[in-house]
Amino acid sequence: MKEIILLKNGEMALKGLNRGSFEDVLIRNLKRRLKSIGEFRFSRAQSTVMIEGADEGADLREAAAQIGKVFGVAAYSVAGVCEKDLAVIKETAARYLEKELLAAKTFRVSAKRSDKRFPYTSPQICEEVGGYLLDRYPHLSVDLHTPDLNVMVEVRDFGAYIHGPQQAGPGGLPVGTSGRALLLLSGGIDSPVAGYMMAKRGLSLNALHFASPPYTGERAKQKVIDLAQILAQYCGHITLNVVHFTEIQEAIGDHCPEELYTIIMRRFMMRIACRLAESIECGGLVTGESLAQVASQTLGALRCTEAVCTLPVLRPLIGMDKEEIIRISRQIGAFETSTLPYEDCCTVFTPRHPRTRPELARVEAAEANLDVEGLTARALERIERIRNTL
Repeated sequence: MKEIILLKNGEMALKGLNRGSFEDVLIRNLKRRLKSIGEFRFSRAQSTVMIEGADEGADLREAAAQIGKVFGVAAYSVAGVCEKDLAVIKETAARYLEKELLAAKTFRVSAKRSDKRFPYTSPQICEEVGGYLLDRYPHLSVDLHTPDLNVMVEVRDFGAYIHGPQQAGPGGLPVGTSGRALLLLSGGIDSPVAGYMMAKRGLSLNALHFASPPYTGERAKQKVIDLAQILAQYCGHITLNVVHFTEIQEAIGDHCPEELYTIIMRRFMMRIACRLAESIECGGLVTGESLAQVASQTLGALRCTEAVCTLPVLRPLIGMDKEEIIRISRQIGAFETSTLPYEDCCTVFTPRHPRTRPELARVEAAEANLDVEGLTARALERIERIRNTL
């Protein structure tokens, strides 16, 4: 039996005259994601994208599993295809969902008639198909509220489609429809989740990581490369930019008050991030900061670090607690990698008593002891770029 994937695009239906351009980006992202699986044909109608194999080697089941990681997909299902004839629809439903019908005790039929030329209304389709299935599988009973199986019939312009319950997609907007941003990727739990959440809003991401050799080693760097690869499953192409930060941290340690180490360090990070972002045409920064989670993320500390920024700073985790962040980290498959015990540059140079309410004037006075421009420029000259793609 011929099969097809039906993909509902959810939020994009609200985009009015711009919906077509959003769907174009979604289909482009889907094609890139499915390229390694086989050849597929794409069509679209009425807020639904239809995907069918273009050759015998195209694996629809594997394709469906990959689609579950593509932002912009609200729901999807693999469906059996038949002609728009009620007798054929009934027989197809009985055969195509045989395994599920035998395993269920209760069921209902839901119908959607997009082709209004079809001579049966949606309630009539439900009644006819439901009665046929009751006769064919007498162990079943009807439950319209909480059935074990929902048999779904969609009558569209080019055929009828039979499937079981839809699988929930990741939702959001297709990556690339909201511009590009630079993610500060530390190697901890928070920043990969922040990247995931902003990619869900349509942002294409590049990433920036600060390494401090010899205080941080190759395993810490590889951990961040692995996290970028995990994000690439959802975001597509990511270039990871690694900045050697040791000279800056040692200068801060030699010339600035210990209680301000972290704030001044983060101000350097934001300066470097803004300059890099502008050079690669990113319109903003993304960080994993959560208000008051640590000393450098209090309101006063955030004001001091953002004071050096020339681009908007997006903080999708700002109002979330740690348990919420961990739940998403586990969901996207990043938690185990994020918790590997390899130190990053922030933990290596943590002061014993960081200042939680820093005054901007005092921070700026402490920075006057440093060659801020020279340190920033030299760090930008020594960027290592690592491309992660899917």
